[in-house]
Formats: sequence, structure tokens, C-alpha cells
Amino acid sequence: MRQSAATTDADTPFRDAIGLTALGGGRFAAELGTRFTVGSKAHGGLLMVLLARAGLARIEAEAPGAAPDPLAVSADYLRAPDPGAVELDTEVLKRGRTVSVVSVRMRQDDRLVLAATLTAGRLPDDGVRWSDLPDMPAEPEPDATDPRSQGVALGVANACELRYDPSTFAFARGEQGPPVLRGWARPSGEPTDVLFALLAGDILAPTVFNLGGRIGWAPTVQLTALLRGRPAPGWLRIEARSTAVAGDWFDEDVTVVDAAGRLVCQARQLALSPLSH
Repeated sequence: MRQSAATTDADTPFRDAIGLTALGGGRFAAELGTRFTVGSKAHGGLLMVLLARAGLARIEAEAPGAAPDPLAVSADYLRAPDPGAVELDTEVLKRGRTVSVVSVRMRQDDRLVLAATLTAGRLPDDGVRWSDLPDMPAEPEPDATDPRSQGVALGVANACELRYDPSTFAFARGEQGPPVLRGWARPSGEPTDVLFALLAGDILAPTVFNLGGRIGWAPTVQLTALLRGRPAPGWLRIEARSTAVAGDWFDEDVTVVDAAGRLVCQARQLALSPLSH
């Protein structure tokens, strides 16, 4: 059974990229295409979405009608998979009325490439009691930069709509600045949903590019994302910032806010910096 939305004549790159085929026994097959890529490698945020979908599909298979939401995904990136076929194995660690936990392993050519844990339950529908969020316009301003015009992250930028706040886009101008980036993203040809919000937690260029030096692949080693709500239709506003860059390592904290001004995703990752290589 294909675990994806009904196909239409519209171009829906994101939905097309996250399709799963159930193989039985908690196993699923997926195809890593060439649209959501960074260089020659599959995009890390898209891999998180596939891991989450496999875990959700496993819960749904065991409890039809449960329709759980992703609450948290924590993944270790063991190897960087190439475009092509992958297989995902799932194991239910806990099934509960409030929270269920599923272990997910992704393999390519019989090699383990990612290991993750999905925590699933119900996202809140009630109002927000308190939040402290980046102050950004709900939509890209007229001077927002389309990275396709700068030759930055072409694979990802061609697969969705992505814009950068030019005041933070220093490295694209050959300048230096603090390791902070802000931007906006939304899927092409389809509504913004919680899975795209998960992708948005890893959609901007590495913040360390603003520090100067070498610009290149900055591989994620560990990434944990918390989903906080179902996004309203429209653009997602994204702020990414590093707290410390030391040796080969840097951290990155990402906040994703929907068009209604509500927090929908928080992500924190540990990655290898290209600047010292």
C-alpha cells in the first residue's frame, strides 16, 4: 500500500518526495529523488520527514484510525545517503493513549544510514499561553532574496519556495556577519502541513557560512526536532542561529513560526563545519 496523498496533475515536489510503500512487518520502501538534495546528497530535513512518516505509518497500521501527529523526531546521521532506494525498518517501543514511541532505521544498499526515534501523539489545538518568537513579517518582503538567483542550495530551492532575509544573507554577498540566518519557506503546489514544518527545521543554509572561510557541505551529525502545532496556510518564517562554533563543530537552533504567528517547529542540531577543512 502506498502511504502518500492522492496524486493529482499538479506538481507537488514535497508530497512526491515523501511517498512510502509498505513492505509488511513494519518495513517500508522509499525513493530518495534528486529534487530535495544538497549537492549530490539527500537533504537532511527530507530524511527526517521520511523517518517520521515511517514511524507514523507503523502506528497507524497497528491501530487503524489512530492518525497520530509527530511530536518529536531525534535522528543520528550515520552516513549520508545518495539519491536512490532506501528501506525503513520500524519497531514500536511504546504504544499509549497519550504518547507512542517508534524506533526507525533507514538503510541503503544494506548499510545503516540513519537511526531515529519518533515520539507521536496529538498536537495541541488550543491557544498559546506564552511564547517568545523571532520578530519577522508573516511573508517575505519585496527585497527578500531568492537563493536560486545566488546559486545557493539549488536542489532544495528548486523543490519548494524559499526566500532569505537579505540583512542576514551576508555570505551570499561575499561578506561576513554573525551566524544567524532568517528566511521564509512553503511547499510548491500544495498546502503547508506539519511534515513540511519538520522539513523547515533544516531548510536554510548553514549559519556558519556567515563567518567567512570555506563554503561547502556541513554534514549534520545529530538533529532533534520538536513539533509544536499544525501550521496555518501560507509561508513559514524561519530563524536559525549558532551559539558556538569550536573546532570542527557547530550547533544550530532553528525556530519555525507559521503565517498566524504560532510556533510550529523547534530544531537543534550538531554538525561538522566546513570552515576548518
